[in-house]
Formats: sequence, structure tokens, C-alpha cells
Amino acid sequence: MVRKIKAKQILQLRNQGLSRRAIESAQGMSRHSIRAVLDAAERLGLGWDDVAELSEAAVYSTLFPGRGVHESVFAQPDWGRVHTELARVGVTLKLLHQEYVDASSMVQATMSYDRFCRLYAEHAAVSGATSRVGHKAGRSIEVDWSGPTMQLLDPTTGERSKVYLFVACLPFSRYAFVEATLDMRQEAWLRAHTAMFTFFGGSVPRLVPDNLKTGVISHPKEGEVVLNDAYREMAAHYSAAVLPGRVRHPRDKSSTENTVAHVATWIIAGLRKETFTSLAQLRLRIREQMDAYNREPFQKRVGSRLSVFTTEEKPLLQALPVAPFEISTWSYKRKVNANAHVVWAKNFYSVPFSHIGALVDLRITETMLEVYRRDERLASHLLLPASTTNQYRTNDADLPEGRRFQAWDRPRIEEWAARIGPATVTVTAKIFETVFIDEAGFDAALAVLKLSRRFPSARVEAACALALRGPVRSPRYAHLRPILDTGQDKTGQVPEPEPDHGGYVRGSAYYAGGNR
Repeated sequence: MVRKIKAKQILQLRNQGLSRRAIESAQGMSRHSIRAVLDAAERLGLGWDDVAELSEAAVYSTLFPGRGVHESVFAQPDWGRVHTELARVGVTLKLLHQEYVDASSMVQATMSYDRFCRLYAEHAAVSGATSRVGHKAGRSIEVDWSGPTMQLLDPTTGERSKVYLFVACLPFSRYAFVEATLDMRQEAWLRAHTAMFTFFGGSVPRLVPDNLKTGVISHPKEGEVVLNDAYREMAAHYSAAVLPGRVRHPRDKSSTENTVAHVATWIIAGLRKETFTSLAQLRLRIREQMDAYNREPFQKRVGSRLSVFTTEEKPLLQALPVAPFEISTWSYKRKVNANAHVVWAKNFYSVPFSHIGALVDLRITETMLEVYRRDERLASHLLLPASTTNQYRTNDADLPEGRRFQAWDRPRIEEWAARIGPATVTVTAKIFETVFIDEAGFDAALAVLKLSRRFPSARVEAACALALRGPVRSPRYAHLRPILDTGQDKTGQVPEPEPDHGGYVRGSAYYAGGNR
């Protein structure tokens, strides 16, 4: 059974009248996982009404009590027999997987086809046997960065900037796609994938990348591959599984390695005499070169990459989702403040007050901010513009009844200062006089006002009055706190500094040109 099955979602879709096959197609879930959830619910006599108010994690633990996420619950095939049978004419991994399911499903949970294929590949690698799996049409896309790079010329300054090339290849037809980017960061990696799926006009069940950090966090020899969250989300959006090639095994993605070498000839060498001043101009020429490359006839095979893709592979691709993937970034372990808000980019977004003090994860897209705790989404907000600071997005349902949190502004600060006293009002006014915009003075003014939480308001007012009589034009927290700590506000006088007799000090007459 796949780790973290969306059990509650399966029960909800089933309650809405969807068949098992419809759920499998719409959500990209394994039919065996769907069957396991529905069978467990039927065995326990649970329906949607019984679990509608429970969290996803609670539903899973109810259906599968005591099952850990790292427990192996799958029946293990005889991999030696699988390897032997695969040598027979017409025998495929798909057929062997179905025979495995038929033989084991009544006794123990069975693994999905993707896991079956991956474990067979690992068995072949460990045993030293050559994998007998050929490339199947519409099953996988191999992706990688090209080692060689190109350049853009700034016509104004004459400076040259490096351009990186993202390369993708369908192994069956060898139909290729190349995208130019300004860096190799995660956002460029995801945008290149989105452009790739649009170019191919469909998706496939498997993505085979290299083990780069923008896609794969770790790929141990034993245990599960840990994927980058954003990359896993993007793959799930296109109903694809990420199956990275083994570390230091370039043959696992030999098609794209070969395409990278061809890119060096067709694009980098082919365009070496041309100068490009914009990324759009370069991308246009790359598309033209790749179109010629894909139309080039095979040397040992009938047709070309384009003809094989059009006639044999494109009809087998999965349909693309209606909306393209929206790129997101994650920020982990952000603490929910006492005001039931979490901070992102100097703005505040509400979280249900029952999670105050908890550590949450933030998923940020171009338009939205979502708050997650483990696998549960707690809140979602429209993202505030990057130009704003100290602004609040608050859902009323997130706050306890009768309690409101308001964003700070100058009138609210002045109202607080007025409750302390006129000298405090003057101090805050002088702070605002020293800044170009009010927002720049919020922090300094609030630091002064928050002294009333540590000291009585009367003492803070006396300290402000005493500081205003001093030489400092705009007293702040750094001037008021020593007055309060030393009790100067109680006497109304600043003590004279004690003379220092520790050394010889020249007088003013010395510097005025008097006798030396």
C-alpha cells in the first residue's frame, strides 16, 4: 500500500458516486490503494458521514490502525522468476505484474506497477543482470541539464551572461525538447518542465531526472528516494511519478545523455556564429534548430523523431490537466505567533488560533499563501503584494470569538500614546517626523510604547518628559530604557557624570590656540 493514501478523499469521492476506475483516473491513485481503503471502510462499517469531520490523518489511522508509514505491507515477487520470464517472446513487465497481483492480492497487499518496475530494475542492477526492459511508447520522459552553456550579450554594457539549457527526451521516439534559462534554480527547473509538457502536448507516467538538488533531496542505496516537495507536486499535477536514475549510472537515462551530446552540435555549435541579446530571441532560434533536429531522418531506423512521435507515441500520451502547474515555493517550520498569525515577507497571515505556538509549513505561489501542519492544510490566503509591509490577512474564523487583531497604523499608535500621556505623544510624533513614510516609524514608536508593559505608564510618561528636556531631538527606546532602569524618572534629574581622574586631559585652551 502506498504511503499516505488519501483515504478521506477516496471516501468522499466514492460518496459522490464516482466509481473506483473514475477515482483512479481523476486522482492518479493506485486502484489497489483505492480498493484497500474501500474494503477497510466496508469491513468497519464506516461511511462518509462517519468520517466527514475527521482529519485526513485520523481517517487513515482509523482504517489502518497501527500501520506505520515505513512498514512494508507488500507481497514480494520472485524476482529471479520475473527476470527469467521476461526473456520469453511477448512477455512484458505489465503482464508479469498482473500475474503477481492475481496470485497475491487475496493474501496480502500488492505493490503498484511503477513500484514493481522500479524494484525489478534494482534487482537487475544488484544481481548484475542486464535489464530486459525496452523503451515503451508514451511511458517516460528523461530530463537533465546540458553541461555546455550559451551566452547572451547586453547591447548596452557589452557584458555577457551565461544561459543554461534544459534538455528533455522521450526515449521511445527520441523526440527532444530544449529550453534556455538564466539559471538552474528550482523555479527555472519547474518552469522548464511546464513548457516541456506543453510542447509535447501530453504527459507520461514517469519522469526520469538526474539526482540534482532541485528535484531529488536524497537517493540512498537503501530506502526510499526523498524528492523535493515542489518537484513532487509538479509531477503529481501532471499525473507522473518521479523515478530518478541511480547515482553514477548514466545508462539509466541514456536517451537524454545522448540528446545532450546532440544539443552541443545542433544548437551550441550550430548557433555559435550568431549573437543573441534577449532570452526570447535565443529560445526562438533554439526551437527552429530543434525542429530541424527532430525532423532529421534516423540512420538505422525508418522515419524521424518527429514522425515516430506523431504516429506512434503522441496518441499514447496522457491528456494534460486543464490548468498548467502553478509554481510554488515552501518555507518550513514557521512559528504561529501569539496573535494567531504567521509572518511571511514582513506581512501577517492568520492561522486557526488552536495552533498558536506550533511550527507550520508555508506553500507560496504567485497568488496564494497556504499554511500546512504536517499533511493538513490549515488556512489559505491571497498573497499580499511584495511592496506592502506590516499588513494583515485575517480570516475571522481563525480567531477566537470576541477577539480581533488589527494591523498597526499611525492613528492606532497615537491612540495608545495618548493613553500614556502627552510627553509620550510628543516622543512618538518626533519619531514620525524623522521618517519619510509612516510605516518606517512603526517599529521605533511601538518599542517606546511597549515599555508600558514592563514599567508603569506613569513612569514611562515621566521618562519621556525627562528625555524631551535633554539634548536628544528625537528620544527613542535606547534613550528611555536607561532612564527607567536607573530610576532617573523618579527624581526628575539626570545625574552629573563623575569626573575621571585616571589620566591627563588637555583643556579647551589647548585646542583654542592658548599656551601649551
